[in-house]
Amino acid sequence: MTLRLLPLTLSLTAALAGTAQAQSLVLLYEAAKGYDASYKAAQSQYQANLAKAEQVKALLRPSAGLGANVSESNFDNVTISNADASYGTRNFTLNASQPLYRPANKASFEQGMKQLGLAKAQLKTAEQELIIRVIQAYFDVLTAQESLTFVKAQKTAVAEQLAAAKRNFEVGTSTITDTREAQARFDLVTAQEIAAENDLRVKKLALDLSVGTTNAQPLPLQVGANLNASAIGDAETWVQQSTTQNPGIEQARIALEVAQLEIEKAKAGLLPTLDLTASFGGTRFRNGSPSRVDNNTATIGLNFNMPLYTGSATQNRIQETVALEDKARNDLDAAQRNVAQATRTAFFGVQSGLGQIKALEAAEASSQSALDANKLGYQVGVRINIDVLNSQSQLFQTKRDLAKARYDVLLGQLKLSQAAGVLKLEDLQKINDLLQK
Repeated sequence: MTLRLLPLTLSLTAALAGTAQAQSLVLLYEAAKGYDASYKAAQSQYQANLAKAEQVKALLRPSAGLGANVSESNFDNVTISNADASYGTRNFTLNASQPLYRPANKASFEQGMKQLGLAKAQLKTAEQELIIRVIQAYFDVLTAQESLTFVKAQKTAVAEQLAAAKRNFEVGTSTITDTREAQARFDLVTAQEIAAENDLRVKKLALDLSVGTTNAQPLPLQVGANLNASAIGDAETWVQQSTTQNPGIEQARIALEVAQLEIEKAKAGLLPTLDLTASFGGTRFRNGSPSRVDNNTATIGLNFNMPLYTGSATQNRIQETVALEDKARNDLDAAQRNVAQATRTAFFGVQSGLGQIKALEAAEASSQSALDANKLGYQVGVRINIDVLNSQSQLFQTKRDLAKARYDVLLGQLKLSQAAGVLKLEDLQKINDLLQK
């Protein structure tokens, strides 16, 4: 089943063109469907496959053709009567044929019908890949934005610590070492800020390229958003889903069925064929004479053909198709194993990510407590400035890691659904509901 399109409103273009208003994930995805070259190519291929599947129906249908010719003749009799004559001839023929027994045509027809399922599986793959590309680019921008925010906050905190170190040095309560350490950390954070700004710029360009707009503004994740950890289930359930719904496995399964029908076509080269044929024709003469009488001819019959010897071409073609069928079966086995492995990897990645979020939330609280304690210790003289700076760096690094882990889990959940073959637009909508309004 292909993914359903959400109805677009007239405000879509205006919303994407604006630079001040943030766009939702679903809105940008809809824009990408009309812009992404890979997805549009997949849609064109889908239409081509549908047309190709319809072509094979002609193999079982009757065919008809009309032929005609016009000629002028000049007759000169010099041996009998020395009479000259000229006349024109008009011929027409209507031919029709209906296959009665053609095993190769029947196998080709069944292969064409398989192409319908293949076309749907290929389009489903393209739609799922587009969802992943858009949300990957979307979350990359949000992660880069939060990283820059945390670097700026860290820079502010380090600047305050640098100012405090300078004041304490001036009044003689700290050494020049504290000032130099704070200055070195400030310079480092400034460099990190420049790198973060450039990373955000690159990520925004990538998102714009994915959705076909300029200066896209993603909505950030809600504070305390529920990532629905209970919905992950167990790995083997996801693997079982993948065996029946993953479009990659479906394509490999159809390829095997097509290869099996190709063997039937090859074997049909040793079988007879039988067609019902009919024709109707007529001849008309200009300047007719008794010896040249207009006539009509109607014929109906059976056309039988039995191959007797093909120079071993048919036998070798059968051997070729049997080998290709074995290859298709092995390709299906490989696809099933790879999808099962990818599904388990995605499942445990999400499971690990959820555990990391819990650990990083605890680490954030602990880092904040450590920073508060080091600040107090520095004020009373039991801690030095580098302890405070290290605590600040640890806290902001933890905040960055936590923000990234949240986005990674959401993306991982979609990749898990993709591996299982059940990713759909509704999954994107669920994540869209977790974003700030």
